[in-house]
Amino acid sequence: MNQDRAARLHSFGRAMRDKYGEPVHKIALDAGFTCPNRDGTRGIGGCTFCNNASFSPNARRRTSLDEQLEAGRRATAGVSGARKFIAYFQAYTNTYERVEVLKALYDRALDTPGVIGLSVGTRPDCVADEVLDLLAAYRRAGHEVWLELGLQSAFDETLRRVNRGHGYAEYVATLRAARELNIPVCCHLIIGLPGEDEAHYHATLNAVLEEGVDGLKLHPLHVVKHTRLALDWKRGEYAALSLFEYVRIAADLIERIPWEVLLHRITATAPRDVLLAPDWCAGKWAAINGIENELARRGSWQGRRSRALALGGRHCA
Repeated sequence: MNQDRAARLHSFGRAMRDKYGEPVHKIALDAGFTCPNRDGTRGIGGCTFCNNASFSPNARRRTSLDEQLEAGRRATAGVSGARKFIAYFQAYTNTYERVEVLKALYDRALDTPGVIGLSVGTRPDCVADEVLDLLAAYRRAGHEVWLELGLQSAFDETLRRVNRGHGYAEYVATLRAARELNIPVCCHLIIGLPGEDEAHYHATLNAVLEEGVDGLKLHPLHVVKHTRLALDWKRGEYAALSLFEYVRIAADLIERIPWEVLLHRITATAPRDVLLAPDWCAGKWAAINGIENELARRGSWQGRRSRALALGGRHCA
């Protein structure tokens, strides 16, 4: 199979362009939610690696939802000329509220000119049945809808170590309920979690693919200020992955991800003023170009080795 560089990855952006005939961009939003792992419902302090300012562009200077949507539309249209958008409820746990509150926020986003759908980021233990029914109703009305579940690892021991406050079983239950209602699910996975190695990453991918999933996000773990992980890093108890290591591991995983699974993201970044390590996570292109170049060097592409998926070593609860 001979594939050019542009066809080595089946990205979310590419899939949306093919579906709608023009660019479709996500607008990242902070709607003011909190997290049950911070307010005491599930735990306190949040995940050991979490400082929301490290990944949400609006987390440190949140404006109204309408202002964020308008600013996102202007910024994205100015760069790419996009006229269609997906409202990406990103910061914290975006299903952690009464369903009538959620509906008002989601409706407001969908009423914005050019917004054709929603992408809702959340934890797998915070998606009530009535929330799934709401998202399914938006799908039936013709909107593009994605449920983004932060799993990070299929190993319960790892999830306890980083203070996630949920296990793999909650992910499976929510995934199955969503897919029963034909709601596409994007699963978030982190590479480089404390105590894990390449065997863990591949076993987690095995588990996710065995259950079935529609999209994936791969994130390198980065160390940011004001987190418990930052303390471990400063004490020399945690070492972040090098760019070379991440590129190689990500390429290995991508070769095993079937082509029909959309890659929503293959790296992650943090602002320089909060980022401690690794330095290369201050920008995205070093990792993206590195992964594409590594696949080209191998003469490979997404899904090339998916038929060789070994389902034997799934996950450890």
